Amino acid sequence: MNVSVDEIMVFCMAQQVRDGEVVAQGLATPMVTAAYLLARQTHAPNLYFASAIGQGICRQPAPLRLSTVEGLWLDRALASVGFVTVAADLLPRIQPKEFFRPAQIDPYGNFNNIAFGKNYLEPRLRLPGTGGIPDVTTYSHQVYLYVPRHSRLTFVPKLDFVSGLGHHTSRFCGDGPRYLVSNLGQFIFTDPSSEQGREKPRLCLITYHPGVNKERIQAKTGFDLLISPEIRETPLPDKDELKLLREEIDPLRIRCLELLSGAERRNMLQRILEQEKVI
Repeated sequence: MNVSVDEIMVFCMAQQVRDGEVVAQGLATPMVTAAYLLARQTHAPNLYFASAIGQGICRQPAPLRLSTVEGLWLDRALASVGFVTVAADLLPRIQPKEFFRPAQIDPYGNFNNIAFGKNYLEPRLRLPGTGGIPDVTTYSHQVYLYVPRHSRLTFVPKLDFVSGLGHHTSRFCGDGPRYLVSNLGQFIFTDPSSEQGREKPRLCLITYHPGVNKERIQAKTGFDLLISPEIRETPLPDKDELKLLREEIDPLRIRCLELLSGAERRNMLQRILEQEKVI
């Protein structure tokens, strides 16, 4: 059975979702949307979706689209509220599970979506921005991460800027990220000492995707990883889950856009938009 890396990542994220949870959906994150919809149509039928796109909550799924993305969040919403109300009132209260995509991440789960470079006023590259990340990561116990392109540019020993809080010895903030999946493997954050709570939890490799090994993952990471003593190969989706993802949830493979950049991404965007015209 041939399974692509985007399908492995979506399946891994879907497996982190529990039935009856509220899951938050950010902007321009089709992998996360596909994962939530896969969970909703398999093991988590009572899932609630909270979306930054429609600023509302819904329960009914719809296929992924680009030009009509609002159809899932606006047309099917149980309720819609403003962004300030969501950020200030609802999110702290309902504690939804949310996947963030960091541009940089350090060993302790702090992450950066602000800019590359030491000078904020003249950065090497200005990133998309933080949205509600600086607020959410101060109180959330449900922060999850994903990295579509695992490299030493993303996994760094020290961030250029901090937009999302990771694990700290002080408990004045949220619990820090619980989990991370990349195109190479799955990770958790664990205390490296023999006594839990003595040190800050740091990134620990727990599975490697097919065709990958722990040596390659370490070589692609800019700091020393912890390696789980129970490390194993990542479990794969079954044929029914793949059929759902490929034929119902995301037949246009919009999720793959997060793995691409430059001309490849631009060309795929054009193809998807052309296909959507005839659907």
